[in-house]
Amino acid sequence: MGRAVLLCLLAVFSFWSLSVVRGEDAYKYYTWTVTYGAASPLGLSQQVILINGQFPGPTLETVTNDNIILNVINKLDQPFLLTWNGIKQRKNSWQDGVLGTNCPIPPNSNYTYKFQTKDQIGSYTYFPSTLMHRAAGGFGALNVYARSVIPVPYARPAGDYSLLIGDWYKTSHRVLQQILDSGKALPFPDGILINGQGRPSFSGDQGKTYMFRISNIGLSTSFNFRIQGHKMKLVEVEGSHVLQNIYDSLDIHVGQSVTVLVTLDQAPKDYYIVASTRFTQTVLTAAGVLHYANSGAPVSGPVPAGPTNEVGWSVDQARSYRWNLTSNAARPNPQGSFHYGTITPTRTIILANTAPIINGKQRYAVNGVSYINADTPLKLADYFNIPGVFSINSIQSSPSGNGASLGTSVLGTSHHDFIEVVFQNNENAIQSWHLDGYDFWVVGFGSGQWTQASRKTYNLVDALTRHTTQVYPNSWTTILVSLDNQGMWNLRSAMWGRQYLGQQLYLRVYNPTQNLANEYNIPNNALLCGKAVGRRIP
Repeated sequence: MGRAVLLCLLAVFSFWSLSVVRGEDAYKYYTWTVTYGAASPLGLSQQVILINGQFPGPTLETVTNDNIILNVINKLDQPFLLTWNGIKQRKNSWQDGVLGTNCPIPPNSNYTYKFQTKDQIGSYTYFPSTLMHRAAGGFGALNVYARSVIPVPYARPAGDYSLLIGDWYKTSHRVLQQILDSGKALPFPDGILINGQGRPSFSGDQGKTYMFRISNIGLSTSFNFRIQGHKMKLVEVEGSHVLQNIYDSLDIHVGQSVTVLVTLDQAPKDYYIVASTRFTQTVLTAAGVLHYANSGAPVSGPVPAGPTNEVGWSVDQARSYRWNLTSNAARPNPQGSFHYGTITPTRTIILANTAPIINGKQRYAVNGVSYINADTPLKLADYFNIPGVFSINSIQSSPSGNGASLGTSVLGTSHHDFIEVVFQNNENAIQSWHLDGYDFWVVGFGSGQWTQASRKTYNLVDALTRHTTQVYPNSWTTILVSLDNQGMWNLRSAMWGRQYLGQQLYLRVYNPTQNLANEYNIPNNALLCGKAVGRRIP
């Protein structure tokens, strides 16, 4: 009798255990080896960074809440890190992959990232965050698909294409770094690439609808994207389902991603897919091909021209992006259930970018501080209470008008604050700003100087959330951010030369009560460097 009861209990326990395992979010395992290789993206053979022999790197296909276990083996001759642009790393800035949170992976060594695409959908990218490696490759698409039980606000497309588009240099990443280190700005790029090529081709069947995930993976320039003879229906922007407006062309700024649906409803032939630079005196253009499967003719005629310097046109388009309040998000709850516009910000932060000369060299600064990396990741210094690495509020929360200086700037904030951030651009060039660990509501664009009266122009109803926003020349952009993700988070220029020369800072989102419900423990495989060497990981 006792044996029968024991067998029964074992069977129940086994069934229960299996149910728990099946109920857990999926785990996906990858090994990526990073090497140098040769490619000729602009017709000239040059050294590029490969991941598993690919340029660009492999597309990371995930589903909402997947757990990613990704072992990166660094075969370069320099330390290396990957960052996951737009992945929120909920409670987990340990895996953000920037120098403020992670020690770089030494040559001939490895590090295993462990993170979850928690409550996210959408089109994202990954790229190297170390030195100027991004100028050599090592980047790729990162797509987070909705779970099958969560409906999306459009019919399933017949195909799904990721387009990584950005400016490119024939000059090597080492020489570009030397140019920046010598006190000069980056030169103008040599061309535009689409998926590492000058003229890629994408095929589809007449009458069917296809998804195009378009990301600006470049270093410094915005571009305008269009498809000859075809309309684009915008459906998602960096994780937000949007009102499905129809566009002839779209401006996409450095670090940004958009998702469109395109129906092949024209005569059966080939059509140009075009990306051309915006707000530049010299216009660079890349022209790929949209190939109908039953095509009767190759591409013909001139490449369709796009806008070049029309700032007002771009501002109007940016304001037309609206959140789809009736659509589901990564979870079943409607996106509009959180009314950001009814919350009074606990704090206003005004960040003004400048381009000062410091010690005879070109630098870029925020509120008078040009960021320099510490020898120890800020996150490790914070965790181990290591003095002398950084200080809280080493940057002011509004511009002082004083001269610029070098520093490791960290702005102290409190967990669960709801903040207003104004990006003030007093330069005659477009800017692009990105915040790790979050998305934010882009509530306002305006020319000249921001004032408190500017709040009257905010969209407090259906502004979309995204992780990267543009700031137009001699203008301001305002975002609202709910600081619900504890950790150390990089707020930076997405334009990599500016980031490298100091246009960045860190937000320390702090809660004095340490709790695993708010933030995960340091990973047991964390790399230790600088003043953290020899410290004990629990």
